[in-house]
This record gives sequence, structure tokens and C-alpha cells, in this order.
Amino acid sequence: LGCTGSTFYETPSIDRLAAQGVRYSSAYAACPVCSPTRVSIQTGIHPARLATTDYFGAVGPERWKRKTPSLPAPYLDRLPLEQLTIAEILKSNGYATFFAGKWHLGPEGFWPKDQGYDVNRGGVTRGGPYGGKKYFSPYGNPRLSDGPEGEHLPDRLASETIKFIEDHQQQPFLAVLCFYSVHTPLIAREDLAAKYRKKRDDLDLEPKWGQERQRKVRLVQQHAVYAGMVEAMDAAVGRVLQSLDDLKLAEKTIVMLISDNGGLSTSEGHPTSNLPLRAGKGWMYEGGIRVPFIARGPGIDGNGRSCSRNIQSTDLLPTLLEMTGLAKPEGWEVDGNSFFASLKAEETTAAPPLYWHYPHYGNQGGSPASAILDGDLKLIEHLDDGKLELFNVTKDPGETDLLNKEQPQQLKRLHRMLQKWRSEVGARMPTARPDPPKSDN
Repeated sequence: LGCTGSTFYETPSIDRLAAQGVRYSSAYAACPVCSPTRVSIQTGIHPARLATTDYFGAVGPERWKRKTPSLPAPYLDRLPLEQLTIAEILKSNGYATFFAGKWHLGPEGFWPKDQGYDVNRGGVTRGGPYGGKKYFSPYGNPRLSDGPEGEHLPDRLASETIKFIEDHQQQPFLAVLCFYSVHTPLIAREDLAAKYRKKRDDLDLEPKWGQERQRKVRLVQQHAVYAGMVEAMDAAVGRVLQSLDDLKLAEKTIVMLISDNGGLSTSEGHPTSNLPLRAGKGWMYEGGIRVPFIARGPGIDGNGRSCSRNIQSTDLLPTLLEMTGLAKPEGWEVDGNSFFASLKAEETTAAPPLYWHYPHYGNQGGSPASAILDGDLKLIEHLDDGKLELFNVTKDPGETDLLNKEQPQQLKRLHRMLQKWRSEVGARMPTARPDPPKSDN
């Protein structure tokens, strides 16, 4: 995003949102891949507690063929219907509820309308636009009718969202718009791809590569197609925000923007760079889990303010409940914590520790790992070899300065906290092989 320092990608609409609201510099997805984070957003529960720890559709241990030191942990490939979602809670309080775009939270029977959404436009089992002409109509999506030939998916999803807002402007509403962008397949409008090819050439941006284990990692943002996808998504965001202005709803509407994992930098075209953060999607380093988060709306002290509080996607639901003044459902417990005080710039307490658990081998080269972030200090435990890594991610967001020897007591303290948390949530672990083959990572 431009507001987070990119000079290649152009995101004027999101930049304006950040200038009007508050941007969190230490916001995190609950997992380095998509589906688990989406579970946390919908429920406020950490994916490790529900065993929804990998992207839905990933190969489990029973069909595992890769030459890895361990077998990945088994995982649940659907959001359980008995778990309360943000839509179910708000719907029970008189809100109209709407979902558009990427769902990726289970097979049919577990789609948005089964989880509290009155309207579903495009939310199905798959995590990418793989049917029809992908990002262009005809879409081949059973929950999104085809538009005119060549209609662009981000525009269509924005239009569906705007129509819902117009139709429900006289009542409380929840509109969840999850763009398929910028997920693979990497396809942009040709005019935008051409624009960024020219920009890349004008700036003389050559590809530069680093190394993360056996994977090359992109170090420069200069992928023209990816940039075109980013701009189209940003323009669609702008249309939705403009509709709130036109309907005079902007001052009454809470807007939150977040991503479900870090940018893809080590595989599948290596389309982006997350520098100064290390690695990307599928990795437990900052590039895989630190994401943009911007909020604007009533009760928020914005005006372009930046907040450094550590927050995670699990925190969104309890925060929204506090902001709307809705009572918590009886007996309802979540892992997330409200950060409304920090949105109001009234922070008086330190953020609680954040936890991650990804007991899988990512398609992007990452291996099974857990992590804890407490203040500035982050500990990663690699689960296939037991290696521990301690970093100060405030001073060292690139995670290059290992602090194991300098701060052994902190290493032990954080490791104990991480182990205790895993036990409390019933985290599933990889299974060691008696004769592990040479790794294929």
C-alpha cells in the first residue's frame, strides 16, 4: 500500500481511508495462510483451538507424499456450524448481513448463508477465482451470476456491496467484502498491466532476489500484473467508500480493512516483496503474518493517526461488539481481545501476548512452526527440528538479529508461555517420522 511505504503500487483509495482513520503498524493475521485467519475473523477464536490450522483443501497427513522431516498435523477443513459468527451475532441483533467474495471456509453446507449471512455473492468452497475466465466474466461461480463478457470481478463485487448498502441504508447492516484479489491466478486488466510495465521500465526496476532456505524471495516490488491487481482492488474499495459518502452514511459506519496473510513472495510467481519484513505468505516470519489494518468510523480517533499496539485478526469480533454496544451472547467465549480503547487513543494497558500455530508445510516453503509475540519480542519455535529463534521485531522487523544468546531468560520465558498456550488450546502437532527423508523444502 502507498500508506505503508510502497512507491510502486498505487492505492489512492486505501491511502485516503488511512488518512481519515487510524492505521496499525503491528497488526497480524492469526495464521500465515488464508482459511485459518478467516475463521478467526468470523469467530474471534484462534484457529489452533478449532484445529482449522491450514488452508482448506490442503493435503493432510493421510495423503502426504512430500519428503519432509515430519508429517503435518491433521486439520479441520470447515468452519463448524456450532461456532457463532459475527454475522449470526449481529443478525440476532437486527442487522442485515451480507457477504461478497472469497469465503474458503468449507464445502457446500458451510457457506455464508449457513453461517448467518442473509446474502452471499460469490462465497464458495474455493479460495481463488478458478472457474470460467477467472477474474473476468463469465466467472463459473455457483453463487455469483455472470455479468457482461469481460466484466472485472473486483468491480462486480464492489457493485454488489454498494447495492446491498443502498437497499439497507435505513437499518443497521454488516457488509463483509472479501476480494479474491490479489490471490493467484495472477491476472490483471491489460491496460493496468501495461501501465505498470511502463512504470517499471521508466523506474528501471530490475528483479532482485534473496534466499529463504531453498526458496528464492523477491526483494523489489516490480511485478506489473500484481500491481495492476492491487490498483483494481483499490479502485473497487474507493467505489464502496464513495457510496457511503453519497448516502451520507460515512460518519455512521465503521470501516475496517485487513488482509488474511502476508504477501506472496517465495512461490507461485513470487509476485511481491514484503521488505523490510522477512519472507511472506506461508512463513512464520513477519512477512507471512504482519498485515495492513486500517479503521475509520464513529468513536475512532483517526485523522491519519498511526498506532503501534499489537493486534490480531482474532481481536476484530470482540472489538466490533464493544464498538456497537451489543451484549455478548450468553456463555460466549473467544480468544480475541477488544482493542477499542486504542482506536479511541485511550490506551492504558499493554497488549496481551499474541500466538500462532501452523503445524504444516506451506506451499510457499514454510515449515511447521508456532510463535508468540509479547511486546517487542517474538519467539518462533520450528516444530520439525525444535529450533528456537528470538527477535525484537520492533527494532528488527527483518528478523536478522538473533537474540537467543543475548536474552536467554526471555527465550525460556516465552517458550514456556508458548508451550502452555498450545496445551490450553489443544493444538495439534506434526508427527515425527522414525527415518525422516531428506527435506524437499
